[in-house]
Amino acid sequence: FFQQVIFYTAEFRHLPMIKLWLGPVPVIAMFKAETVEPILSSSKQLDKSYLYTFLEPWLGLGLLTSTGNKWRSRRKMLTPTFHFTILENFLDIMNEQANILVHKLEKHVNGEAFNCFFYITLCALDIICETAMGKSIDAQTNDDSEYVRAVYRMSDVVHKRMKTFWLWPNLLYAMFKEGREHKRTLQILHNFTNKVITERANEMRDEEGKSDGRGTTVPNRKRKAFLDLLLNVTDHEGNKLSPKDIREEVDTFMFEGHDTTAAAINWALYLLGSYPEVQKKLDNELDEVFGKSDHPATLEDLKKLKYLECVIKETLRLFPSVPLIGRDINEDCEILGYNIVKGCQALLIPYALHRDPRYFPDPEEFKPERFFPENSVGHHPYTYVPFSAGPRNCIGQRFAMMEEKAVLSCILRHFWVESNQKREDLGLAGELILRPSNGIWIKLKKRNADEP
Repeated sequence: FFQQVIFYTAEFRHLPMIKLWLGPVPVIAMFKAETVEPILSSSKQLDKSYLYTFLEPWLGLGLLTSTGNKWRSRRKMLTPTFHFTILENFLDIMNEQANILVHKLEKHVNGEAFNCFFYITLCALDIICETAMGKSIDAQTNDDSEYVRAVYRMSDVVHKRMKTFWLWPNLLYAMFKEGREHKRTLQILHNFTNKVITERANEMRDEEGKSDGRGTTVPNRKRKAFLDLLLNVTDHEGNKLSPKDIREEVDTFMFEGHDTTAAAINWALYLLGSYPEVQKKLDNELDEVFGKSDHPATLEDLKKLKYLECVIKETLRLFPSVPLIGRDINEDCEILGYNIVKGCQALLIPYALHRDPRYFPDPEEFKPERFFPENSVGHHPYTYVPFSAGPRNCIGQRFAMMEEKAVLSCILRHFWVESNQKREDLGLAGELILRPSNGIWIKLKKRNADEP
């Protein structure tokens, strides 16, 4: 389906949008900044596509799937939990897990090309588990964890259901073996999250009971997780989130926060391995910021890695982690003189949008310099939306950029990456995220001063 859509967007690039039919449902495919903006910037067209309802058994009505007033109040409550000073606490975890990853990659130095996709994904899973739940699952050292398997399985099961219209009705679904597997996997995921939430809530209650004699609580845990913040967050009326509300958000961040960042890091390694001249420039920047020191990256270090930031942005232009965004048109609207009627599905296609030659000449070339401030002057604000845009933009984009910078800088301070994979050999699959069906195959060398 993804390959078909991309073919149409290239074939009909001169048109403002394309109408497709998904069975009985009319779909308007949009891939130009001028057509995408009215949908993404609207404070009314906030409802996600019907296909997102298949995520609801797992994620409930959390930030990703909720709409209307529930989404508005939840977004307002949660925005402060992504403040930069809070994210700073997560950097230690990112550095620790990146070091474990580097240690695991050591065995491939000077060896044959290997598929790095799974290594990176397990690292991202460990980071999101510890930052979201405060729970270490050691996926990198124990990739046979039941919870890790369940997260993967659920993503596959949901994606298959989205593509298979006869599995859409709940009653029918429950009768198929896929439906039974979905139920079993769901139980594993929810049991794990519920257990973690209960344990942490009890710990916090116990901590409140302990004081240092002056009424000050004695903290027995040095790191706060997203879950800790959720247990304390209140709405404007002072109401706390219920255990079910908390589980919805924790599950949402588990789902949204590992695959997307893992994909971005993998694509960056593939591109850097294919463009040694870009990697060399990045190498020089890493030397300037870190010198010969092997200290863990600080927030100040990450801020100085300006070229690395451009590399990540250009990676997300060519390979946006979320290649398709679906919205349900909930009222008639007019876009560029065309009437779009209520009930249509809008399919926004960042993958094609980011290849508009008006804004990105030689769109298939990897040129991080495009994102130097002086080169973005005069660009339409909706030409580049790797984290979506408008009211429903990604609440975790700062977290994602921080993680991608931390993990990539750690890998590239140790290794020189080579890739001989051709674009056509990647087997691009636009599933829930943009992944290479054939993996990302790279070679590693020890990085030192006389590298290429």
